[in-house]
Amino acid sequence: MYTDKVVDLHDAIAAHVHSGDTIAIEGFSHLIPFAAGHEIIRQGIDDLTFCRMTPDLICDMMLAAGAVSKLVCSFFASGSAGSLYEIRRRLEQHDPAPLEVEEYSHHAMVLRYHAGAARLPFLPIRSFAGSDIPKINPQIKLVEDPYSGGTTYVVPPLNPDVTIVHAQRADADGNVQMWGITGVQQEAVYAADRAIVLVEEIVDREVVRADPNRTLIPAHAVDAVCVVPQGAHPSYVQGSYDRDCAFYREWTPISKDPQKLREWLDTHIRSTRDHEEYLDVLGRERMAGLAVGPRPSGSVDYGRRLLGTETAAAAAGEHAAARSGGTEADARAALASGVGSTAGSGAGADKDGGQA
Repeated sequence: MYTDKVVDLHDAIAAHVHSGDTIAIEGFSHLIPFAAGHEIIRQGIDDLTFCRMTPDLICDMMLAAGAVSKLVCSFFASGSAGSLYEIRRRLEQHDPAPLEVEEYSHHAMVLRYHAGAARLPFLPIRSFAGSDIPKINPQIKLVEDPYSGGTTYVVPPLNPDVTIVHAQRADADGNVQMWGITGVQQEAVYAADRAIVLVEEIVDREVVRADPNRTLIPAHAVDAVCVVPQGAHPSYVQGSYDRDCAFYREWTPISKDPQKLREWLDTHIRSTRDHEEYLDVLGRERMAGLAVGPRPSGSVDYGRRLLGTETAAAAAGEHAAARSGGTEADARAALASGVGSTAGSGAGADKDGGQA
């Protein structure tokens, strides 16, 4: 039974994201769901525990807007384009208020999502040996290895209330396909109680079925699908638009000045009704400059199970190819075009379509 999960982004956020929730917003430099973060700001949702590998610009924005009260994260960075000054003010100066931070390495965050998705109590990690991070994070514990008699660090599962990701496409049922750098989206979705996926477009089921290996997140794990073209800006979507590197550079002086930062939030987010209006304020010509040209990937033949009459025809074709010096590929081509098939033809066909 199919269920249409396509809803407006406003409605999805209102239904699935609540003040006080633990949220994961994932996308590893690519496919970052900025439009969802903006909508959370518009709706005045606050007191969020914000989980993310690399809390970049989206974290700076949501923190400045008063939406976030705690960070669970790894590797503070602004896409290699400068500092995140709102985060720095909170951590270094407690301005305008202190910020609680639970810091991990990238590897540890991945393992936490894995443990959360599998509903495991913890997962071991070796790479904290010699690191200072366990000294500042009591959630990272050193335990006895029951097999070797030595010790190992372990990290707890991460189970967000809701995970939000962006992807290239999905069908209306919620089967989500993405390609390019994919990060930890699949694990983060499975670890969460609820999942919202933003996509560039909705496609027919047949498109998804034609390329099943791109379905990283199946429908049963998704609560809402929101069509938000260019909803990952200023990050990029492979095959749709490029990264707005200039925006990342521009963010440094904006975030460095608290007044400029709040003016930016008021102009671009709080004063806009939705992502379409955000793009209007940003400038459509700017987005046009991020357009990319086509570069289709290769295709593969998944094959399909042959019907009884097709099996006989295929065998006959292979025998004929062998007698004539042809190849198996020639026989496949002949089968695909119907050459040599007697299925359902003439008065001699039986009720199963085979030859009597």
